[in-house]
Amino acid sequence: MNGKFITVEGIEGVGKSTNITYVQQLLEANGIDVVLTREPGGTPLGEAIRALLLDSQYTGMDPVCELQLMFAARAEHLAKVIRPALEQGRWVLCDRFTDATYAYQGGGRGIDTGIISRLEQLVQGDFRPDLTLLLDVPVEVGLARANNRSTPDRFEQEKVDFFERVRQAYLDMAREHDRRYRVIDASQPLESVQQQLTAVLQKMHS
Repeated sequence: MNGKFITVEGIEGVGKSTNITYVQQLLEANGIDVVLTREPGGTPLGEAIRALLLDSQYTGMDPVCELQLMFAARAEHLAKVIRPALEQGRWVLCDRFTDATYAYQGGGRGIDTGIISRLEQLVQGDFRPDLTLLLDVPVEVGLARANNRSTPDRFEQEKVDFFERVRQAYLDMAREHDRRYRVIDASQPLESVQQQLTAVLQKMHS
């Protein structure tokens, strides 16, 4: 029996790390074997690519170069981590996946989504997540949270209008793929956010 593939998406400062840990604990409490991973990253090669992508010394990286690095890391991630775990019947919980590429490189950078779609088909075929949790907050809220936690990486240094485009791309995908997406209002207090997550996951597991 194949496992389930759950992705968690959102702009900077939505609380992904905290809430992914919560989702993992909730699933494990229900006896589910969970593999927690992230993009870009998830494998030694993927983590090396992640370091390049987030390094602020590469500010000004060509958007097409950035796009192809994302999919290079993803191909390795799928081959080495995601597909094997699912085939073993484990559930994979992933911090971002291809929807982030549509949001950041498509919405944010302005790359034609048709190009992204062709790379998606090359790397994934028809493989898609079973469930995508979009943690959504207004951009000013997310950036204020993100700026309080650490030195900004190459993406976090972008201007507000970049993140407005990214957020809008996410919301557009949520409407287009409403059977797969669940939008979580992450501007609420943490307890409320986790109540929303619990309700979604109980429906999926039942």
